[in-house]
Amino acid sequence: MSKVIIPADYRMPLSNNELQRAIEFIKAEFQKNLCAELNLHRVSAPLFVDGKTGLNDDLNGVERAVTFDIPDVGTDGQVVHSLAKWKRLALKRYDFSAGTGLYTDMNAIRRDEVVDNLHSIYVDQWDWEKAIDREERTPLYLKDTVRRIVTAICDTSEHLRRQFPALAYRPDRDVYFITTQELEDRFPELTPSQRESAICEKHHTVFLMQIGGKLNSGKPHDGRAPDYDDWTLNGDILMWNPILNRAFELSSMGIRVDEESLDRQLTESGHDERRKLPFHQLLLSGQLPQSIGGGVGQSRLCMLLIGTCHIGEVQVSLWDSETQAVCEKAGVKLL
Repeated sequence: MSKVIIPADYRMPLSNNELQRAIEFIKAEFQKNLCAELNLHRVSAPLFVDGKTGLNDDLNGVERAVTFDIPDVGTDGQVVHSLAKWKRLALKRYDFSAGTGLYTDMNAIRRDEVVDNLHSIYVDQWDWEKAIDREERTPLYLKDTVRRIVTAICDTSEHLRRQFPALAYRPDRDVYFITTQELEDRFPELTPSQRESAICEKHHTVFLMQIGGKLNSGKPHDGRAPDYDDWTLNGDILMWNPILNRAFELSSMGIRVDEESLDRQLTESGHDERRKLPFHQLLLSGQLPQSIGGGVGQSRLCMLLIGTCHIGEVQVSLWDSETQAVCEKAGVKLL
């Protein structure tokens, strides 16, 4: 059965030609605004990494990376899930000082993704990472960074509406901060996804903090790899999506693990074997800079600001036959 939901009376707000120009505008405008807010500049980044280095993002720990042999190199390559770990190593390699950082256009394949209105096996996002001082590993610094990213999103939306007056969506600049435990306490009878929608419907722009560790219920709000975000200093930027009437995740981000939090989280998650990997040894020995980083979904941002109901309207991917049939019947054009 198709997992696609087509809202009643839904209609793409732009023509096909206007849509492509709007996507181009969003991508150019947002990365300019993000760089200005966070003091970033662009670097080149890999499409694949050596699977033995531990650099690939393990996501929830069960997703399979697309792996291929490279005979002339003598190793196997893994198409990245994201650049969460690679970016921190790049800060060191490219000599970024505290207060400065990098961003890149990240393209990934997530073969085990469950595809629906919001999810595709193809992932495109602005991956960014910024070097910080150890004293800045605080909730206050995290919240300030979140507000800066939201400002970049809202400024992009404002400029977009000037170029395309048919677009009506206006993101809320005021960010509501709440932890996953506070959210569970407020809505104990709801699932994690339902809790996110409940809080976003009320507050519109939400930063949900502290994702990865177990809550009082004995379960984590959501999975998070143990070796890049500090689970006490991370979170997701969520906005209310009026087309789909639900919470809409735009960014997963956080202050990265230091030696102590990496040691704790590897043990807590049952991944002590990763201590032997080159990336993890650099971290545990204090040879990598302290940093904050995350990713902002490019197709997700285009969906929200333009007002499409399906991610396939703003990116090219592969879809099952039933999804294609449902969208065709509803007049939803998948690229």
